[in-house]
Amino acid sequence: MIPKDRPFVIALGGNAISPAHAEGNIPQQIEAARATAVWLADLIAAGYRPVITHGNGPQVGNVLRRVELSVHEVYPLPLDICVADTQSGMGYVITRCLNNELRRRGVSRVACTLVTCVEVDPADPALARPSKPIGRVYPRQQAVELMNRYGWHMVEIAGAGWRRVVPSPRPRAIVEIDVIRRMVAAGELLVTCGGGGIAVMCGADGDWHGVEAVIDKDLTAAVLGRELATTHLVIVTAEPKVFVDYDRPTRRGLDRARVADLRRWLAEGQFPAGSMGPKIEAAIDFLGNHPAAGARVVICDNETLPAALDGRAGTWIEP
Repeated sequence: MIPKDRPFVIALGGNAISPAHAEGNIPQQIEAARATAVWLADLIAAGYRPVITHGNGPQVGNVLRRVELSVHEVYPLPLDICVADTQSGMGYVITRCLNNELRRRGVSRVACTLVTCVEVDPADPALARPSKPIGRVYPRQQAVELMNRYGWHMVEIAGAGWRRVVPSPRPRAIVEIDVIRRMVAAGELLVTCGGGGIAVMCGADGDWHGVEAVIDKDLTAAVLGRELATTHLVIVTAEPKVFVDYDRPTRRGLDRARVADLRRWLAEGQFPAGSMGPKIEAAIDFLGNHPAAGARVVICDNETLPAALDGRAGTWIEP
């Protein structure tokens, strides 16, 4: 059970804003955000203290595609600016919908978005190895055409189709963490580190410089949780729990799991890089580097979230 007297980090998947199997246009994103705001408001009304973060995979892919299509008409935008655009835009949509829902319930609280930078290592080999899926899902034939025409890197997502991939270095530190700590300690409702944060590196001149990459939001959520000394990290995804043997007749859902088991299953290839893999890595990272006793990670979907917070659903992961 997650205590109500302490903050916890909750990481929303991209489908919390862009519904699966839809175009993902702005009206659809707002409608999905309204639905997400309802259960977020339920948590807040019940006394929970969520620190909210979110993915941006579908959205940043669309922004980057617009940049490419308009390159002969207007100046291009680097990928770090695309991430910044989606972080602020999605934060606006989430907080607008959440604040409207809270107002309708007579809850006198206001959520706000903090645009956040996350430091990465300029020597991270992931910068030369695109792996982060962004944008929409394409059928194989169209994916082949796009790779040939634009030189995109693309990968096949099990059971879905093909998606574009971009560099995704591991997060090292959150630049604005002291501001986040003060806001959380003051009891503010905060949306932060959206899209994994804007990737930056510290140059030889001591200045921050943007990095053209998209950081995985679950890995950044693990860093955020540790830096805030929260004992719980909740990852909301499209599945009600973690499964092993996902595409096999022996498929089974996990109610409980330990880090050692997750490491073994991850090494066996049970959790694909484009879907559950980063969530499992984030759980391992959060628990493996967490100094507090009683630290746990919960993985669930939005429908099972209330029961998961009480320990009655989802997958609860222990050190």
